[in-house]
Amino acid sequence: MKLFTNTSYIKNLFLLAMLLLGSAAFAQEEEEEEKKKISFSGSVDAYYRTNFNGLNSVVPIVEGGEEIGEIPATAPGSSFANDNGFAIGMVNFIAGYEGEKVGFVADLVFGPRGEDAVFNDSGPTSIVNQLYVYWNVSDKVTLTLGNFNTFLGYEVISPVANFNYSTSYMFSYGPFSHTGLKADFDLGNDWSAMVAILNQTDFTSAARQSDFSFGAQLGYAGQFLNFLYGKQGIDKIVNDGVIEEPDINNLFQIDYTGGFNIGEDFFLGINATYQDTGDVSFDEDTPDDLGFYGVALYPQYTFSEVFTLGLRGEYFEEIGDFGAIGTGVEDSNVFAVTLSGNVTIGNYLKIIPEIRLDNASDDAFLNKDLETSKSLSSFLLAAVFAF
Repeated sequence: MKLFTNTSYIKNLFLLAMLLLGSAAFAQEEEEEEKKKISFSGSVDAYYRTNFNGLNSVVPIVEGGEEIGEIPATAPGSSFANDNGFAIGMVNFIAGYEGEKVGFVADLVFGPRGEDAVFNDSGPTSIVNQLYVYWNVSDKVTLTLGNFNTFLGYEVISPVANFNYSTSYMFSYGPFSHTGLKADFDLGNDWSAMVAILNQTDFTSAARQSDFSFGAQLGYAGQFLNFLYGKQGIDKIVNDGVIEEPDINNLFQIDYTGGFNIGEDFFLGINATYQDTGDVSFDEDTPDDLGFYGVALYPQYTFSEVFTLGLRGEYFEEIGDFGAIGTGVEDSNVFAVTLSGNVTIGNYLKIIPEIRLDNASDDAFLNKDLETSKSLSSFLLAAVFAF
């Protein structure tokens, strides 16, 4: 047997083997690193709700011995958390990829809260809360294309990110989501900006008209001034075989959202908004302008790592008979105060006890005797599990 006597050959062979092993290990580490960039998160929530002075059960309407309808249990005019007794919120699944340059978010919702959030869609897209891709063009510019939750307002759809479990009137009647293209800019020194071209609001998969809406945002150190403008109705209708073009004005909304830390334990959130939808009906008796405006304060005090107490005080007024409060009277307003506690259990579970008082300028609610009332007081206990 011939022995290798060329030591340089042996060294080169050894180095090649080490290089191959190192490359394989590096490739495996790189693959594992890429896998880690795919993230999964979400939430599950449920609640119990009851009225102190309002109708708590469905009352059938009977005529001639037959049930022809029903009167629903009383609830505030805002979105979500409106069922009485024990009820479910939603299951939220979020998958995402965050690369150095590109990424995506796929946000799916199931359950009553999710259905209300995507109320304008049906079929396969009826579970899509958000679905978008983004490209970090540079350290200062990011482009996003797809469907994403609105940039207006203080509150959001997911109960994980809200302090109060029930939502405000301003959030409930502002947009929930947009589909389009937006560009975010980091202007430096805590300044930021965003511009967007969008379909009409709250349609996930496709617009019902050809005109675009436009969005913009200017931010500084956690304070944001938001704008939305564009037609939200349809371009044309066919009426008795004749094509007509409805006279639907452009929606305009301006919104301020921000907050301040006052000391180590106290935080004050602020939201103010104004929305004018214009004339959205063919009925000549409809007011020329419909919409709303309002302001809400969100003071919160942290007592410990596991307990925080917060208040939402909101004034909301309709322009014309917008229909949000449910009075049927033009220019109605409501003042709603919601006191909520946040009890943190472990790393995943949050318990939210909540007392809410709604006081309207006109009769908007039904009491237990089926009499109309201007006020409603209620209690809610929610559990939100985030993973």
